Amino acid sequence: MLQKKRCSIIIVAYYVFAIPTFAQADSPTNFIQKSDISGTIRSCYFSKLYGAAAENNMDAYSLGGILNVKTAPFLGGFIVGVSFFTANDLGTHGNNPKNVDTTLMGIASSINALGQAYIQYEIPHRLLVRAGNQMINTPWMGPRDSRMLPQTFQGMFVRITPVSGLNLEAMRIFRWKSRTSDDYYKDNLYYDTNYYNDPLYDVTAVLPKNAGKFQGTLAFGATYKARGTDVQTWYYNFYQFAQMFYGSAAYTLKTGAEFFPFAAMQYMREWQVNSVFQKYDAKLFGQSGSVNATLWGGEVGVKIPSGKVFVAYNTLTPHAGSFGGGAIISPYGNYNATYSSFITDNLLAFGPGHAWRVAASYRLWQKQIILMAGYSHFNTNYEGRTHGVYLDVTYVPKMLKGFTIRDQVAIDNGLQAYAGRSFIYNRMMLQYAF
Repeated sequence: MLQKKRCSIIIVAYYVFAIPTFAQADSPTNFIQKSDISGTIRSCYFSKLYGAAAENNMDAYSLGGILNVKTAPFLGGFIVGVSFFTANDLGTHGNNPKNVDTTLMGIASSINALGQAYIQYEIPHRLLVRAGNQMINTPWMGPRDSRMLPQTFQGMFVRITPVSGLNLEAMRIFRWKSRTSDDYYKDNLYYDTNYYNDPLYDVTAVLPKNAGKFQGTLAFGATYKARGTDVQTWYYNFYQFAQMFYGSAAYTLKTGAEFFPFAAMQYMREWQVNSVFQKYDAKLFGQSGSVNATLWGGEVGVKIPSGKVFVAYNTLTPHAGSFGGGAIISPYGNYNATYSSFITDNLLAFGPGHAWRVAASYRLWQKQIILMAGYSHFNTNYEGRTHGVYLDVTYVPKMLKGFTIRDQVAIDNGLQAYAGRSFIYNRMMLQYAF
């Protein structure tokens, strides 16, 4: 592992310091001045309180952030980007791992990683090609940046914009770095913690420790945004795990007044015969078989001055004789693609069933405070029923640009996994972006 990190650092150093010397347009001084340094500093405290006596209450604290370095363009459109990730518990985890919320940064006392290291070529508004360790943001492959560190991907990404508003994207991913990992690995969230020394947490481990390595993902997508319309279609091949088709469409009616009604719909279909789950006779919710999942959803609401109100619905169809009884297969854990999901509840975690939520968001006090609140109800085949409320408050002071304070609280009741008792999840984050 140490050799791999040294190799990555050497390659990055070569690109950052050697290639720019060939730039013809700028002097070294101008080149450095036009390069960019940015980042975030984060301080997070998470706590989970369970009403069920059999469950251990958990909490976790972490301080860290991200430092990004991006060169100025050279050789007609090339740039190089590097990001250093760090998270530290400052000795607050305690002696009992069962009382640590490992979703924040795992169980280690610190994470230090080269999160991004890529070379990119871009023709503005026409073409972007990027190779290396990078952030990618698609419905079912994304950074999931709600903890200390985002997850990132190693591979090739291409985006073509043939006409204004239309983007065609393709990617081939070979490895990834989870939110709690210190390097890139050939696994995903269905593998066990410490698989080939990967300290990944927050997993749904259904595969044995001797399972073959994950061979990555191939994906193609098309997105179109124009005149209130937002449409996207995606195909993912999570090699040996599942193939997925996903599509969504949204429309906002421009009324000319201060109120804008909107509606959206989504559809997801997954399949895979002779998957890795069948190979190792893996079970989820006690169900095994081929991958077979179908998700529908819709959302309607209205945008108002400084806010919006909406209702969302999803149904995940049960499929007898399939893995998880029709469960969604998401190797990278991106459940936010579904309309009914929020901080604690989603059909990726709960399995087949249906869910709805009603929610609202509003900005006040010169838009320095952002309020979000909602109520949700889930009725699932294997995890039972749950209903909950959540509140999300963000303070963005104008006098301190880049600084935010955010607190999220969710309260659930009735879930079978918590013996029908209440569950309270609180997430506090302070962030400064520079």
